[in-house]
Amino acid sequence: MLSLSFGPGPASAFDAHAGYYYPEPQTREVYVSELGLAPDAGKRSRAAFVIGLAAQHDKRNRIVGYHLFAKGGDLEKLIIVATGDGQYDTLYRLRALLASLTSMARSTELFARSNQPQELNFLDFCKMIGFTQVTVSNGKDVAHQILVQ
Repeated sequence: MLSLSFGPGPASAFDAHAGYYYPEPQTREVYVSELGLAPDAGKRSRAAFVIGLAAQHDKRNRIVGYHLFAKGGDLEKLIIVATGDGQYDTLYRLRALLASLTSMARSTELFARSNQPQELNFLDFCKMIGFTQVTVSNGKDVAHQILVQ
């Protein structure tokens, strides 16, 4: 289930990272996943995911065009920020980035344990390891935020 809203969102939804890592999100949505948390989901698994993905890219000498990191008291917020101009500068490009991350997520052991990994997407993966918010940005003037439930 998907709910999309435009504008800065409710005033009560204070975002300490907006204005520091990315601009105030222009669009927000709620993604409701049918999946539950993985039994081993926690702060450590979220940290390991971010560190592991960075290590994969380094090992392959691959420049991916974005930085991915976890923030929040329990590392429950995933932030993805482009590293160069002209990338991920529209909502469509931000969604395409999330779609490309789906392929990476499908290769994980966590997805392999599911009954139908081909039916799942990156946001389902985020839900399974306990991310409750995903923000993608070009790091300049475009940001999209997803609350994962």
